[in-house]
Order: sequence, then C-alpha cells, then structure tokens
Amino acid sequence: MFQKIGIRLIIAVAFTAIVIIGVFAYFNVESHSTGLIKEVERHANQLSETVISSTRFDMMLNQRERIQEIINTIGQQQQIRDVRILNKEGIITYSSEPSIINQMVDKNAEACYACHTADEPLENISITDRTRIFKLHPDSSRFIGIITPINNDKSCWEADCHAHPSDQKVLGVLDITISLDDVDENIIKSEIEIVIFAIVAIIAVGFIIGFFVRRWVVSPVNDLLNGTQQVSMGNLNYSIKDMGEDEIGKLGQSFNNMTKKLAEARMQLFQSDKMASLGRLAAGVAHEINNPLTGVLTYSSFLLKRTKDNPEFQEDLKVIVRETMRSREIVKSLLDFARQSVPKKSNADINEIITKSIEVIENQLSMNKVKVVKETAEHLPKITVDSNQMQQVFINLLVNSSDAIGKNGGTISISTKKISLSPFGIAQIKKASCPKRHSLIDPEYKIDGISALKVKVISGKNSGIIHLDPIYGKHRNHFDLDFEINANTDFVCPECNLSLVQKDKSCPKCDSKILSFDINGQGVYEVCSSKNSNYEKWDFVDSSGLSDFIEIKISDTGSGISNEDLSKIFDPFFSTKGQKGTGLGLAVIWGIIDNHNGTITVDSEVGRGTAFTIRLPLNQQR
Repeated sequence: MFQKIGIRLIIAVAFTAIVIIGVFAYFNVESHSTGLIKEVERHANQLSETVISSTRFDMMLNQRERIQEIINTIGQQQQIRDVRILNKEGIITYSSEPSIINQMVDKNAEACYACHTADEPLENISITDRTRIFKLHPDSSRFIGIITPINNDKSCWEADCHAHPSDQKVLGVLDITISLDDVDENIIKSEIEIVIFAIVAIIAVGFIIGFFVRRWVVSPVNDLLNGTQQVSMGNLNYSIKDMGEDEIGKLGQSFNNMTKKLAEARMQLFQSDKMASLGRLAAGVAHEINNPLTGVLTYSSFLLKRTKDNPEFQEDLKVIVRETMRSREIVKSLLDFARQSVPKKSNADINEIITKSIEVIENQLSMNKVKVVKETAEHLPKITVDSNQMQQVFINLLVNSSDAIGKNGGTISISTKKISLSPFGIAQIKKASCPKRHSLIDPEYKIDGISALKVKVISGKNSGIIHLDPIYGKHRNHFDLDFEINANTDFVCPECNLSLVQKDKSCPKCDSKILSFDINGQGVYEVCSSKNSNYEKWDFVDSSGLSDFIEIKISDTGSGISNEDLSKIFDPFFSTKGQKGTGLGLAVIWGIIDNHNGTITVDSEVGRGTAFTIRLPLNQQR
C-alpha cells in the first residue's frame, strides 16, 4: 500500500500539514496565554495604583484603622488572595489576612528577591520585574503577585506623623496577589479548542489533499498504468481519456499517440507479412502451374496442326487449347490479385485516365455495338492516384459492362464530378479488431455487397452471431438470433470470447450496452447493442468534417445482377459469367480502390442494367 505514489503524496502532505498546524497551534496557545497574563498583570498594576492613591491621605494622617479597612474591603474581592503593605524592612504592616500582620516577609520566597539587592529595596524596577507567578505548593493553583513601591515624596517627609528623611526614596511596597484560576481555565479551554481545531484542520486538509491528489495524480497515473498493462498484453486499441493540459494530461496524449503509431506499425508489418506470403504464393503458382500449362498449350497446338484431316481429334484438341488458355488467364488474374502492391501515386486528371481506358477497348466496344456516353465535369481538380491501376479499374468495369450488354448493343454512361460529403453514411469500416487484434470483419457475410462486422452474442446457454453494417451511419444491422437479448447478455469476439462491451458507458438513446471496436489506426468505433437503436459514434471520422471526393459513375443498360449475387460480386473467384470469367476482376478492382482510400458501390436491377459508383478522396497523401 505504501508503495503507491498517491499514498506517499498524501502522507507527505498530511505530515507537512501536521507540522505546520501544530507549530501554529503551539504559538497560538502561547500567545493567547501570554496575552491573558499580561492583561491580569495590567489589571493588578492598576489596582495597586488605585490602592496607593486611596490610602495616601490616610497614611499621611496615620489613620491605620481606615487604611486596614480599605485593604480588607479590596481583599474581599473575588480572585484576590491577599493585599499587603510592607515597610522598608520587609515587615508586613497591613494585610487583608490579619494573622500575618507584623510578620517579616521571607525575601527569598514568592520570587521576592527580584525587588531587593543586598537587602535594600530597589528604587526603580519595571512592571515585569515587579510581577511574579508562583504556586503555594506543587498541587495548588497558580497566583500572580505584583509589588508596587510606595515612594517617599515631599508631602510624606513633611507630614507630622512621619520622621522619614528626605533622601529615602522608598517607604515600602504594596503587594497584591491575585488567583489565576479563571485565567488557567481560559487557557485550558483555549488549548482544547486549538487542539480540536488543529485535528479538524489536519483531517480536513488530509481529505482535501487526498481528493485532489486522487483526482489529479492517482487516477491519471492509474489510467496510465492500466494503459501500459493493456499495451503489454497486446491491446494497442486502448486509449486513455482526456486528462487535461497539464504534464500528466500531455503524457496521456503522448501515450495515445504512441499506441496509435504502434498499432499502425503492427498493421503495416502484418500487411507486409501477408503481402510477402502472397508474393511467395504467386511465385509458386507461376512456377508450378504456368510452366506445365505452357507445355500443354504448345503440344496441343502442335497436335491441332497435325490432325487437320481428323475432325474428331480436332474438336477434342480445340477443347484442350481453349481450356488451357482459360487456365492461363486464371493464373494471370490470380497473380494480379496477389501482387496488389502499394500504389505509385501522382497527380493525375481522372478524365484523361477514363479517355485512355476507353481508347484501349474501343474496338471491342464497337464490335459489340456498345455506345459510350461521357458526361465528365470540366476543370476537375487533379487527384493523387496510381494512373495505371485506375486505368485497370476502368477497363475492367467497361469490359464487364460490355459483356453484360451482350451482342444486341447498348449504352455505357460515364460521369465524373466533384462532391463534398459528410462521413456519416459514407465512411466504410474496412478493418476492425478486438483488444487481442482478432479481425472482426466477416468476408463471408455481406451487407449491400460489403463485408460486415461479426460479433458473437452470449446469453446464458444460448449463443449466436450478429452482423453490423460496415457503412458508418447506415445502421443496417442483422440480428439473426433465436433468443432475446437482455441485461445479462454479453457481446464478445468470435475468436477469443473477449468482451467488446464498453464498461461504464451506456447508449444515450436507450441505455443499452455500447460495443467498442478498434478501427486500426482510425480511432474507436462505438455502436449500440440494441437492434432498435441507431446510435453510432466514430470520433476519428466525425472530427474530419465534410470531405471532398471525385465521384465516377459507370452505368450500363445490360442484363443486371440479381440481389442474390449482388452481395458476392467482389468476392475472389465469384463470377456471373460462368466459364467465361475468372471471378477475380472485381476483387482486383476492390483492392485497388481500397488502396486509394476510396469506396466502390453497386446498384443493379435485373433486365435494366448496373451502375458502379466510385468515390476517391480528393486530398489524399501519396
């Protein structure tokens, strides 16, 4: 427990507060005590002066009874222990306690020695030196005594009753002793109040410091510690919440940037690994299949020439040649698909690329009686693309449209324009993963032709799979479950059963659980787990605002594509052309558009035609 930085800080601050408040309390009590003593001392001095003034006239007339009566009256006041008048020899001549009259005072008792030097009274002493605080015995209460000199002035030595010489300065002293019971009680009360205040202040300061230390230090440090633990377990999707603009907050921002870059680096490494494997596969295919096919094609073509007079052999050999040629095209398409390298992008005019693509297949289009209608926008800004790859995309789409139109002829329309779109309803989730980096994209299940997100649902002993719309904002989710979702239902990764539910957060619209996905370098995507709610949030995309795109639309008047096949057309090796197609053309197109951070969608109706819409971001990096 004491190894935690928060506990150490709280203890250090609490100890400092104890020392400071303790010192303050001590000096406060001392100051208060001193002040009370000074006040009693001032009061006693004033009383002494009053007694001397009150008895002065009676002393000059030597009216001893009146003097004693005055002293008795004053001595009866509360808290006054004794009032005494001592002559110059130290004999008590008057006292509120009659039993001690005419006794010699012990000059060494009650700190009385402060008023005498060599048995002679001092002529001029300060009020501090005239004051003494003492106890009669160790268990008694305290008393304060003040001795006031009775000076010999002219009226005294000229009086008839005195025979004091004029050079005698002091005739005697007035000694008043006052009990300090009330003062001590007040001091004890003040000490208790100060101690209580100090304890309350220390506790309050401890709680306040603890609160702010926990808020400003402990919680952020725990978040950072939890983040490092998550990263150490391989969860590069973990993101620390905003902790402000102080040093710890900036450390959290640096941590998020670090994990983001690590995730991107890992994905790049994974992608490079995958591409290397595909490259090795392609090389193996080229070596193991293409070479034998070349031999088969060579010998079958040679036999075809030698069997001109044998029609039966001719038909069989033509089949062999035709199928061998088709196999070679499949191998070529497979190689094209496998080696989708990083595009070599440069600034290019998309209209010029379309024009060149049409020129390449112009003869084929003419033979099929296909008319091309261009409605391209003028003065389009140049876009950063790989011109060769984009030309390959347009050629493949034009050839597919021509094949769909058939021999009876038809029209292919091509349009281009610049558009500005909000990412909501447009942005596509192409990669998503769980905290352990398992992919949540299901290539086998399509929503509107695009691979959906796959989530496993567990409710008691029941389990099933739901698919979420990969287009941000569309919310065309498929909940194909044979059981009801309740508060105890969990949503997990299908691979590792790790929960995808975001803790301590619920849907602001329906209070259901929120699912969270890492979008691999593009922040976190949140979606409500209820099929009746349309709540979605993707801060990375929302923060970008409106984006500019070049939209290319290629539509034809061909046979169209059925709804059943529409969701599969971008799958590798799926073809609607039967034996004529390899099923890799649209898969290659998808890969090229994806590498350009663009999107491709298709709309089709059987018997009326098909339209492909490509959107390429205008301001993308090379």
